[in-house]
Amino acid sequence: MFIVLIVLALAIFILPNLWAKWVLKRHTRGRDDYPGTGAELAEHLLRRLGVEGVSVERTEFGDHYDPESRCVRLTPDHYDGRSLTAVTVAAHEVGHAIQHHEGYAPLLARSRLVQVAQKAEKLGAILMMAAPFLFVLTRLPGGLAVVIAMAVISFGTAALVHLVTLPVEFDASFNRALPLLKEYVPPYDIPGARHVLTACAFTYVAASLASVMNLGRWLVILRR
Repeated sequence: MFIVLIVLALAIFILPNLWAKWVLKRHTRGRDDYPGTGAELAEHLLRRLGVEGVSVERTEFGDHYDPESRCVRLTPDHYDGRSLTAVTVAAHEVGHAIQHHEGYAPLLARSRLVQVAQKAEKLGAILMMAAPFLFVLTRLPGGLAVVIAMAVISFGTAALVHLVTLPVEFDASFNRALPLLKEYVPPYDIPGARHVLTACAFTYVAASLASVMNLGRWLVILRR
């Protein structure tokens, strides 16, 4: 049973990320028939769709859209790349900028929750460092309830952020990026673009499952 749980955990935590990396790498071949790079497509889409005040920048810290600075950030391979992966990732991040521009409720909720989660993570760190004290506290009347409440606030908030992230990412990929890509890449590349978006989506699903499992693990530990 223990071995089965280990295999399941590895499948949830590792395989989706490995698959996503393989899929993205598979479609990184340069394409001379594409009219522009990932950054150029992102800038074009933002102008065309009237999303004002959003810039496109190069980053070394992963592709993302920053709602606070209103900036689409792309890694060098995707910023300068002229490949299916580059333009697909760029369109996805522009999808987040469109969500923000339109006031998409789940994105706004996630942005607020992230701020709460950052504080909750600090509480989680304190909770782990104070483990010996908590062991004594749980033996006192009402102590277990206090510890469980702290764990739920800390790890539960992180799990909630991951769960709210899912509809945000799926909407940016399949309701916004994919329809736009159909206008800019050849029809025979659309299955590949969908493949890239699906692979990336599975990494968020895996992160959500991992977060929920972490919360459950702590609750089991604290209830012993």
